[in-house]
Amino acid sequence: MNQEYFTEEHHLFREGLRAFLDKEVKPHINEWEETGTISKEIWKKLGDMGYLGIHYPEEFGGLELDLFYTVILLEELQMVDSGGFAAAVWAHTYLAMTHLNAEGSQAIKEKYLTASISGEKVGCLCISEPFGGSDVGAMRTTAVLDGDQYVINGSKTFITNGVYSDYLIVIAKMDIEENPKSMGVFLIDRDTPGVSASKLDKLGWRASDTGEIAFDNVRIPTNQLMGDGGKGFYYVMQHFALERLIMGINAHARAEYALEYTIKYMSERTAFGKTIDRFQALRHRVAEMASEIEIIKTFNYSVAKRLDKGEYVVKEACMSKLQGTKIADQVIYDCLQFLGGYGYMEEYPLARLFRDSRLGPIGGGTSEILKEIIAKIVIDKKSYKTKL
Repeated sequence: MNQEYFTEEHHLFREGLRAFLDKEVKPHINEWEETGTISKEIWKKLGDMGYLGIHYPEEFGGLELDLFYTVILLEELQMVDSGGFAAAVWAHTYLAMTHLNAEGSQAIKEKYLTASISGEKVGCLCISEPFGGSDVGAMRTTAVLDGDQYVINGSKTFITNGVYSDYLIVIAKMDIEENPKSMGVFLIDRDTPGVSASKLDKLGWRASDTGEIAFDNVRIPTNQLMGDGGKGFYYVMQHFALERLIMGINAHARAEYALEYTIKYMSERTAFGKTIDRFQALRHRVAEMASEIEIIKTFNYSVAKRLDKGEYVVKEACMSKLQGTKIADQVIYDCLQFLGGYGYMEEYPLARLFRDSRLGPIGGGTSEILKEIIAKIVIDKKSYKTKL
């Protein structure tokens, strides 16, 4: 246990969470991966245990715990061998619910945040569009005021929980003629007329429902615009640091899981009269991988501590995701190679890990976009601090 970041209470929380996942989640993973549908019952069980409200206010059923309880949740979710299930949980808890908590009115929080923490409702965050990708400013979805309603038209894609969630947090452009950069954060119920979704067929994350969503003259009351008017762009930017750090933590955790599994396999697999963990070439690559994981994990913990204290960590969060996902991809690639033909078989975890990990450098801002953000901060001295 790392005494600098984790207390005895953190350790006990990890043990309880691991036992819960072993009992309630792991036995169902293969079924969810095959069907692409996560059982609704598991959300209520997660809510009953408090795992969906770790850092949210007690007023709405949360636990108000520090960020390292979230780190533990993210790390342990990577150990269930389903990037899709892990993504469904953290996309609900740290993407959709983050906006509910930060920008939602008291009435919205009482109805939606409370139900999200209990597992009665599941949410998704809708930002990416077919023609926009990582370019938030290029989005085409619009919200036009018509009396006491907003009329929303457009489409979103690559949305985790995009098909089976109960509500959607949608970023859309407002007042295009007067202020082209004006955006709003809107809360839309799934059953609102004009909302439709189709599931996308993916390389990995197969347990989660990644969807493309269309909005055809969707009418919602004005009180479902969250936050301060058209400042949605800045709200999105404000929360990107947490999302990118989450993906960096996910990366170091899945790399660690892959390496631990591979080391165990190497201790049991024999070739030329000895176990393959005795071969120097393999041993030295394991040493390199263990070093790379430890370095990025320690960095991630330091960034998490700073973020928990309210510090500005946009640069460091981008670095976390950029380097963490790169390391995870290479570690998992090499670990699969160490298993030889068995690494290519679906009954072993490395095949699924290999597919699931590949989304790391793409989702939540591609590595190319992150490099440019980091370059602007380091070279051009640009600040991405919000202008709220």
